[in-house]
Amino acid sequence: MRVAMIGTGYVGLVSGACFADFGHDVACIDKDAGKIERLQRGEIPIFEPGLDALVAENVEAGRLSFSTDLSSAVPEADAVFIAVGTPSRRGDGFADLSYVYAAAEEIAAALDGYTVIVTKSTVPVGTGAEVEAIIRRARPDADFSVVSNPEFLREGAAIEDFKRPDRVVVGTEDDRAREIMREIYRPLYLNETPIVFTNRMTSELIKYAANAFLATKITFINEMADICERVGANVQEVARGIGLDRRIGGKFLHAGPGYGGSCFPKDTLALVKTAEKAGAPTRIVEAVVDVNDRRKKSMASRVIAACGGVVEGKTIAVLGLTFKPNTDDMREAPSLDIIPALQKAGARVRAFDPAGMKEAAKLLDGVEFCKGVYETLDGADAVTIITEWDEFRAIDLERLKGLMRSPVMIDLRNIYRPAYMAAHGVKYHSIGRADSSFAAE
Repeated sequence: MRVAMIGTGYVGLVSGACFADFGHDVACIDKDAGKIERLQRGEIPIFEPGLDALVAENVEAGRLSFSTDLSSAVPEADAVFIAVGTPSRRGDGFADLSYVYAAAEEIAAALDGYTVIVTKSTVPVGTGAEVEAIIRRARPDADFSVVSNPEFLREGAAIEDFKRPDRVVVGTEDDRAREIMREIYRPLYLNETPIVFTNRMTSELIKYAANAFLATKITFINEMADICERVGANVQEVARGIGLDRRIGGKFLHAGPGYGGSCFPKDTLALVKTAEKAGAPTRIVEAVVDVNDRRKKSMASRVIAACGGVVEGKTIAVLGLTFKPNTDDMREAPSLDIIPALQKAGARVRAFDPAGMKEAAKLLDGVEFCKGVYETLDGADAVTIITEWDEFRAIDLERLKGLMRSPVMIDLRNIYRPAYMAAHGVKYHSIGRADSSFAAE
């Protein structure tokens, strides 16, 4: 099959490379000429494990190409995927669909023969209908179908998620479009991947519902962590105890500083706004958005409390800046709330992240970025772990004590066992565990 992928951001680039690896002929299109030139040179603009090799292999095989010229790729394509950004709109929180609609107008001008146009971007219910209307107004003669095909990729594990997904969701009631989408995803049949065919509006809502539910699980276990700290319970054991129930499941039950990233914050907010517009307000999701925002803003107070209530003139080492490990994505990362609050309280901040410092430097002022864990710890009065990168899981505690002014660790991801840290002479604070120092707050 011949595929045109409009947009070479996270979703577009991963999807395009994976489709090419399935054996399809994929042209990835982007207006950013600089980005396209870098991709043509083999430079990957995002950090995603394995993506550089996947792109290189398929470019060499002649199945994957990059261009700014939509008009040459679309006429040849059996399916055109729209994978542009849909950020929260300034002022009202609705998803900004301007890039999606602009892509639809350009696609309309280039259509030649029957084409399936697929919204891969995360879009509110009814967007597919508007995309169809835009194209129909521009090209009443065009032969096309508009399909919804939401992505469910986890940053840091996107290639695995694409090639071995839990399910593929396709929103269409057009038989021709259904057959083309079956053919595009046919390589997944070997894995017996369920393909859920539904109408377009249902498909669009499935994406938002999935992200809202996962965000709710995270927020729920964070609130349970707060209860644990006050009653002497252990949130990790609570999570295991409820997660073993197959009706609940253990994923996304890890207490921490709150969710961030490119999806959960904007998608929960967009769902709230969509529901309000439809006259069916989502009180649960509204609460999730509010509780998560408050949680991220409150995390700096935990660090300050661990330092005796004052950080004026103290040096705080921060390990981990991105919203999760195995990505360079800083969007809505808890560090963006925590670090400025520490600085406002008078702390000097030194930080290290294995992949995110280039992006972090654009968003955080006055931070001393270090080359590694131990350089960051050197001379610090306390260290806080914000992102659970693997290399933070086995810090040499004797070396830590030798480098820091005082061996104080505030672990916002519960990487270590409190008893282990106590045995090594580290004053340790964690989230939602009976021996947490925050129980008396």
